[in-house]
Amino acid sequence: MSEETKHLQTEGISRRSVFGAAALASLVASQAADASPAEEPKAFAPLPSFKFDIENQTGWVGEAGSAKEATAAEFPISQSIAGVSMRLKPGAIRELHWHSLAAEWAYMLEGRCRATVISPNGQSEITDFGPGDTWYFPRGHGHLLQGLGPGECHFLLGFDNGHFSEYGTFSITDWIATTPPAVLSRVLGVPASALAQFPKKEVYIGPGKVPTEPIENFRDGQLQPTQSSHKYRLDMQPPKVFPGGREFIVSSKEFPIQTTLTAVRMDLQPGALRELHWHPHADEWQYYVRGRARVGIFGSHGRVRTEEFGPGHVGFVNQGYGHYIEQIGDEPTEVLILFNSGEFQEISLANWLGGNPVSILQDNFGIPKSLADQLPKRETGILARKA
Repeated sequence: MSEETKHLQTEGISRRSVFGAAALASLVASQAADASPAEEPKAFAPLPSFKFDIENQTGWVGEAGSAKEATAAEFPISQSIAGVSMRLKPGAIRELHWHSLAAEWAYMLEGRCRATVISPNGQSEITDFGPGDTWYFPRGHGHLLQGLGPGECHFLLGFDNGHFSEYGTFSITDWIATTPPAVLSRVLGVPASALAQFPKKEVYIGPGKVPTEPIENFRDGQLQPTQSSHKYRLDMQPPKVFPGGREFIVSSKEFPIQTTLTAVRMDLQPGALRELHWHPHADEWQYYVRGRARVGIFGSHGRVRTEEFGPGHVGFVNQGYGHYIEQIGDEPTEVLILFNSGEFQEISLANWLGGNPVSILQDNFGIPKSLADQLPKRETGILARKA
């Protein structure tokens, strides 16, 4: 049995188990919601951990690069989004491949790389990426990544399916190595004897030569370049600035091809606080680039959980769960955030309070008008350190 077959079988078992558990949990939650107050369960399961140390995993390591992933298998709470931390040495190639189960988003953390991508209409694009750039490849679009040097490049990949594994992609060498030689010879137009020069198994990440010239032309001179760019220079866009930090946001509104995910790069100054808020239609997946933070989430019925994060940690907040992010430590904190929707939505506690009459707040909280008048009336985004 091949490793791929083992992987797919294991993945299938894992998916059935996960989806079965999810269905049971959904049924229990539905029954609890339909019950009258007198019938409500007296206790709810505590919130699970929502923290994972992706950079401390062994992952896949080869002579030309490495990949470490956080999928639902390693990080069970993250059912909707998977992530990969990948590094390529100069010239190294993440070979030609495609993903059947997920679209791919990425943010360049360090170094430079080149990508090629082809869409179903036959249009292609070759693009170079540097720190702060993002890309988005829709599900099923064939692509390749190559490190450009001079040093190693490091990028974070995000996928809109928590059960997707980077190690189970459709790779060109794997396909060629398993196709009958007679068929392959006809398709490639080369003698069967020449096929011995091709790899006998999947390469995944392999060594290559750093390009010595600018982007080359397509091999097919009649091929048309894509009219829908796969590249977005996130760090070059004007951010939303708040007293305690800033946010760079890219959704399908700014980057039309990015239809299934929204990305945010958030910078928090020492002592800053990302105010209480929730996202009504999307889960939130976090990767901590630098600095430290404390995250508190609220899951209803008195259930709260707090975790502390540092560089290389991944966090996850379920759709609709109230939460905050508190910067801790003396150095600024940088967080990359993904939402499994192309549209960005959030509701802040401050806006909610501001959208109600004072009398409602008095009655709801049982407080005097003088105190209700002091409550915030509009979102503050990221609050600065308290003096």
